[in-house]
Amino acid sequence: MRPDQLQLAMFSIHSSPIGELGTKNTGGMSVYIRELSRKLGSRGHRVDIYTKLNGSGHDQIIDLYDNVRLIHLSAGNNGHVQKLTLYYYLADFLRSLEKFKNQQDLHYDLIHSHYWLSGRLGNWVQERWNIPHIIMFHTLGVVKNIMGLAEQEPDLRIATERKLVKSSQRILAPTPVEKQNLIEFYHAAGEKIGVVPCGVNLDLFQPRDKRTARKMLGLDEHMPTALYVGRFDPIKGIERLLEAFAHLRRRQPAQLLLIGGDGPQTDEFQNLRQLAQELGIADSVTFVGRIEQNRMPPYYCAADTLVIPSYYESFGLVGLESLACGTPVVSTPVGAMSAILQNGKAGALVNNTGPVPLADGIASIFAKQKAGEFSAEKVRASVCHFGWQHVAEDILKEYAAVFNRRSPHELPKASARASCQ
Repeated sequence: MRPDQLQLAMFSIHSSPIGELGTKNTGGMSVYIRELSRKLGSRGHRVDIYTKLNGSGHDQIIDLYDNVRLIHLSAGNNGHVQKLTLYYYLADFLRSLEKFKNQQDLHYDLIHSHYWLSGRLGNWVQERWNIPHIIMFHTLGVVKNIMGLAEQEPDLRIATERKLVKSSQRILAPTPVEKQNLIEFYHAAGEKIGVVPCGVNLDLFQPRDKRTARKMLGLDEHMPTALYVGRFDPIKGIERLLEAFAHLRRRQPAQLLLIGGDGPQTDEFQNLRQLAQELGIADSVTFVGRIEQNRMPPYYCAADTLVIPSYYESFGLVGLESLACGTPVVSTPVGAMSAILQNGKAGALVNNTGPVPLADGIASIFAKQKAGEFSAEKVRASVCHFGWQHVAEDILKEYAAVFNRRSPHELPKASARASCQ
């Protein structure tokens, strides 16, 4: 093993990093895996990302970036399956993985798993290959169940997560809150958990003129505009956002753009559209649909605020993207937003998460935007230290800690954080 040229096996079984963002099983985790791998590859480390073949017609091996490959392997019937069902195909996936590894004569230094399903595979492989296994859960089943908003996460998931907490060499959490969740609900050892935030592509997400962005998107130049970006899932709080927007509309004209979802044929879309009609705001709510990430900056820049109405986020990547574009965020106290927004300089944190306080938070940002109280440069400055190059540095320290059996804090410090420029 050369510490400057690690061979990494990364598992993202249920969700492909090149899947359609904003759809049911593809969100911030896919962005995280892509961007982290890209930065690791640029530093000379070799990353193979393994995911399930899903009948999409992709080649088995796709070169994503320098030193980074995406590898599709067979499991079950190779079609789309429910996440829980995929658990029972993991043995198939393991056989495909072993066959591919042997045919290619591959050897890895470390396994980095994402989500509990991939973690189960990583646990098996760690024993077979006798190499360290690091896991990032991205969301936790117990915490989702506490919210009680949708179908309960199965006992199988909770039990598997508890086993992985014990068996993995190291656990990565994106925030101190998520670390505490692991300790409180899973009895994880605190010294085993490394806290490394998610990142944002500061080259892609940059401020641009709001008027120009609105003209490009065909939006009213003067209408106060709120934006939602993400999956259409009950835990995301979109229903609460629509209720808040109805309260807001009684006070002032405004428009709401919803980006994401699996399309108008789905129950989630139909239910949200029906709710907008019942609330009397259908004429002010636009279901934009799914937008590729590289086309997102104009939407962030055209909005007066991004709204994160979620009941639970392990981090909240879209918040970073909006702030990097200079657009303030209104958020419930979830993920990293609790820390980033607490001083009010980059948006508003709504601690009372009902629809009326959420409406008040959005209205306050609209008023401050109209008064010119937000500087795009200062809003962007709130996330300068979240660039992916910094995240990669910290992740490599976590990897090194596993090999050296030392705390990351004992290892040489990374280079000083760069500015946004």
